[in-house]
Amino acid sequence: MRATVVVPTYNEIDNIDRLCREVRAVVPDAQILVVDDGSPDGTADRAEALGAELGHITVLRRSEKNGLGAAYRAGLRRAIDDGAEVCVQMDADLSHDPKVLPALIGNVENGADLAIGSRYVPGGRTVNWPRRRRSLSRWGNRYAAGVLGLAINDATAGYRAYSSAALESMEFEKVQAQGYGFQIEMTYRLVSSGGKVVEFPISFQDRTEGVSKMSGSIISEALVLVMQLWVNDFWGRRRRRAEGG
Repeated sequence: MRATVVVPTYNEIDNIDRLCREVRAVVPDAQILVVDDGSPDGTADRAEALGAELGHITVLRRSEKNGLGAAYRAGLRRAIDDGAEVCVQMDADLSHDPKVLPALIGNVENGADLAIGSRYVPGGRTVNWPRRRRSLSRWGNRYAAGVLGLAINDATAGYRAYSSAALESMEFEKVQAQGYGFQIEMTYRLVSSGGKVVEFPISFQDRTEGVSKMSGSIISEALVLVMQLWVNDFWGRRRRRAEGG
């Protein structure tokens, strides 16, 4: 199956070279799509130069930084339109080990609609995270799973692969979240549409170069989003019951 690795970037000049080379070494036939939100540090130019050198690397240039969700929606749309059958989401900060890519892609090839590289299944872990961030992430996932009824351990995971057919079926372009809540909303939509999810353990390494994009507003958006999804689901079920009666 044709696979595209979608990588959103903003000021990742310190990481993009190593990332592209390691991805190319592990999955030489996969396409790498760098979605750059107008990085002033030259990330997009460097990615294009790597494309000329290594092949199978393209850059989608966007004029401004307006959220992870918008970058992924644009990147996934481009990947599908260019013929991808498997779409991988991967961070540019080297926190995701490229050696996991064959497993992510292979799970989708073997029938999963979504394969998640999970930190919170047996064998999964986070490395070099402060205790507060680890606790916030774990409890955030428990909150999302509990409120939305998701049998998923790591709904906020950013390292994942989708079947392109499943993305189209769940109407991914209607996802509204912009920050890390995007991953929760995507997971929720896929599960709600009857998609099959597989989780397997990964070791998540915190970035060593560049600046983290995490912020209080991103966390708040995710928390509010979960409740909004629950409310929408609640009223949707009530409406369907009333119509059925």
